[in-house]
Amino acid sequence: MPDLMPRSLVLIGAGKMGGAMLEGWLRIGIDPAGISLIDPKPSDEIIELAGAEGLRLNPSAKDIAPAEVLVLATKPQMLDTAAGAVQAFIHSNTLLISILAGKTLGDLAARLPNAGAIIRAMPNLPAAVQRGVTAAVMGNGVSAAQRAAADRLLASIGKVEWLDDEALIDAVTAVSGSGPAYVFYLVECLAAAGVEAGLPADAAERLARATVEGAGEMLFQSPLAPGTLRQNVTSPGGTTAAALEVLMAADGMLPLMHKAVAAAKRRAGELSG
Repeated sequence: MPDLMPRSLVLIGAGKMGGAMLEGWLRIGIDPAGISLIDPKPSDEIIELAGAEGLRLNPSAKDIAPAEVLVLATKPQMLDTAAGAVQAFIHSNTLLISILAGKTLGDLAARLPNAGAIIRAMPNLPAAVQRGVTAAVMGNGVSAAQRAAADRLLASIGKVEWLDDEALIDAVTAVSGSGPAYVFYLVECLAAAGVEAGLPADAAERLARATVEGAGEMLFQSPLAPGTLRQNVTSPGGTTAAALEVLMAADGMLPLMHKAVAAAKRRAGELSG
C-alpha cells in the first residue's frame, strides 16, 4: 500500500524498540532516503545500518524535508529535556507517534505544542522479532489518512490494537506490555516442575521452552479461541485433565493472574500519574 508510506519520517531514539521499528519499516519498503534518525549515542549496529541503507543519522531539522511522521522512542524521562530539540522537527502537518511509557496525550501536547496530531502507542518486547502487539490511541486532530499511515508503520512489528479510550492504556501495560515476562516465567516454572518430576535440568528447560514456543505458534496460526485449543488437547480423565484440575481450581491460575495484572495496572497508574 505505497500511498500509506510516509516519504519523510523522523525517528527520535534508536534504542531496542526504536531499532526494531526501524527494521520493520525497511522491511515493508519505506524508502531509506526519507528516514532520518536522531540519537545522541547511536549503537554500532545503528551506525552500520544507517551507512548500509543510506539513512540520515543525526541531521539538523533544517537539513531534511518536513517530517510527515515523527516517531518518539526515547526514554520517557528524557521528554522534558529533549522537548525543545524535538519541536524543531515537528511541522503543521506532522503526525507524532509516541511510544513513551507513562506519557499521556496531554503530557505530549503540553510539552510539544507544535504537534497538532498525536498518537500514543505501546508496543511490547516481541516487536524485536516482528511478533509484537501494539496498542494505540489517537488524540484530537489525527486524520483518517494519518491513522492509516500509523497503522501501517506499527503493523510492521506485529499486530495493532486500536483503543477508543486512553484510560485503557494502563490495562494494556499490565496485559501485553508486561505479559511477555509472565510467559517467560511460566517457562521457568514449567522447567522447575519438570526437574522436580525427575528430568535433568537442561532437558526440562528445553522441553518447557519448546512447548511454549509451539503453543504460541498454534495460537498465532489458528483461528480457534484459546479455550477451544485447550479443550482440543484435553482428553477426559487423561493426564492434561489432571493437571488442569489443579490449574483451574478456585485458588489456581485465574485468580493469581487477576492479582498479577491488577498489580501491574496499579503500578502503571502510579508511574504515569
